Amino acid sequence: MREKEIQSIFDQFEHKFNFQSYSELISGHINDTFLILTDANEHYVLQCINHNVFKNVPGLISNKVTVSNHLLNKLNYLSPKEIGKKVLCFIKAKSSENFYYTDGINYWNLMPYIEEGKTHEVVTNSEIAYEGGKLMGEFLNLTSDLDNSKLVEVIPKFHDMSFRFQQYKLALQSARVDRLKKAELYINWVSKLRDEMQILQNLKEIGKIRIRVTHNDTKISNMLFDEKNIGMCVLDTDTVMPGIVHYDFGDAIRTICNTATEDEIDLSKVEFNLEFYKSYVRGFLEKTGETLTPIEIEYLPLAAKTMIFIIGLRFLTDYLNNDVYFKTKYSEHNLDRTKNQFKLIYSLEQKYNEMEINL
Repeated sequence: MREKEIQSIFDQFEHKFNFQSYSELISGHINDTFLILTDANEHYVLQCINHNVFKNVPGLISNKVTVSNHLLNKLNYLSPKEIGKKVLCFIKAKSSENFYYTDGINYWNLMPYIEEGKTHEVVTNSEIAYEGGKLMGEFLNLTSDLDNSKLVEVIPKFHDMSFRFQQYKLALQSARVDRLKKAELYINWVSKLRDEMQILQNLKEIGKIRIRVTHNDTKISNMLFDEKNIGMCVLDTDTVMPGIVHYDFGDAIRTICNTATEDEIDLSKVEFNLEFYKSYVRGFLEKTGETLTPIEIEYLPLAAKTMIFIIGLRFLTDYLNNDVYFKTKYSEHNLDRTKNQFKLIYSLEQKYNEMEINL
């Protein structure tokens, strides 16, 4: 976009400073995000929400603001400067809405930029894993008393295992013979794990595990750290919605404890890092121990395995569907991603007894 367009959109919000320049932030994969520099020592993040991915953008923004306001209220004993480092805040538009709407399709929101923070794309030591666990645990702890009925489901059935298996079943029925053959090992693996991978959803459906406010995108790059790698703030609350704690725990472990990226094709590099797991658990339980039930804690190790399985199943489903959802760089990309995730499951299974959490 041109600078004048960005400045015009920025000036539709109730900020206090003058636009100076902008640059695009490319860390995210869904939304268009810009850093706005002003003529003062206060800068902002301007974001355009992708309405093709998120069908109810006003609801999504309402979720973010509701959670932000709840956190601000819970942390009101902190100074304004301290609270600005710990909570993702939002600036109202001049229309008094929490967003500015352009072109009949685009929704924009504005946040103060947290100057002192940095993010990590990968975890390089157990202290970062520990601080990540504390940070996400604190987020879940502080939102544990927020009425989740106030939030909309921004991505329906996002972690619903029955829905993912239904998608997979349809893909199996229509898949090309050559792709079925190449994926045979992983198709058999899915069959073997099918019952185990539905345990969490079954517990949720019979009310053994409570529905609460969850983040739903708990990769390490969505956690902000200070220069000493102390956790500061949870970022990217676009997918905040009702869920179970295991979704957030498991997805964080999936991304933090893989010794390789999910695109790595050399499977000898893919291992489950037990040290990082134990560090994350330690930090996570320090902050959530009093709000989690014994049954929620008991099933945290299974949550890690389940969330790895879900993304592996989604990669496999997309491969069988001829790569219609995930962006791919070559014909076997989704199959290689599938192999990666199932190797991670295999490595986890070898260490599963050591993952048990003693109550």
